[in-house]
Amino acid sequence: MYTYVVRLVRPEEWASVKALRLLALEDPAAPLAFLETYETAAARPDSFWQERAAGAAEGATGARQYIAEAEDGQWAGTVTVLVEEAGSVDWAGHPVERSQGHVVGVFVRKEWRGSGMLQALLDAAAGWAWESGLERVRLIVHERNLRAQGAYRKAGFVPTGRTVLLGEESQENEYEFALERPGASDR
Repeated sequence: MYTYVVRLVRPEEWASVKALRLLALEDPAAPLAFLETYETAAARPDSFWQERAAGAAEGATGARQYIAEAEDGQWAGTVTVLVEEAGSVDWAGHPVERSQGHVVGVFVRKEWRGSGMLQALLDAAAGWAWESGLERVRLIVHERNLRAQGAYRKAGFVPTGRTVLLGEESQENEYEFALERPGASDR
């Protein structure tokens, strides 16, 4: 098995951020895993990708994007964590009750699935969330994306019971899973 290192993206790596996102959007599970289509992402200008990379690199306070870089330099996986402040409203219009990290953009190349890479990426994201003083880390997963649900459970995330309707015209749901800050239940 090849080795990899988990690290933050760098602002100048915006083209690689774009390439990995487009690859993720070509995955057969993409319609269940992402709210964006390949066509929409591919049409975005370079400035979008430049801002996205810079906004999630070292020093950024509102988001961090981690990648798993294989020893041959290939980007094999990624995860982004966004800060959601207590008192704000999330992407679905729900109030945010606690300061939290919201994990999005999770992708691991097919040949790396089952290698422990997802756990390493999620650990990096959660570690930054805890260092930033956030109370929990959450993610939203489609009700039919059973593979992802299993992977998140294995990584320590548990269903919260909160369901998010995908849209006004959709009858499909997404489930919230969360990971509590270590020691949070001891307070």
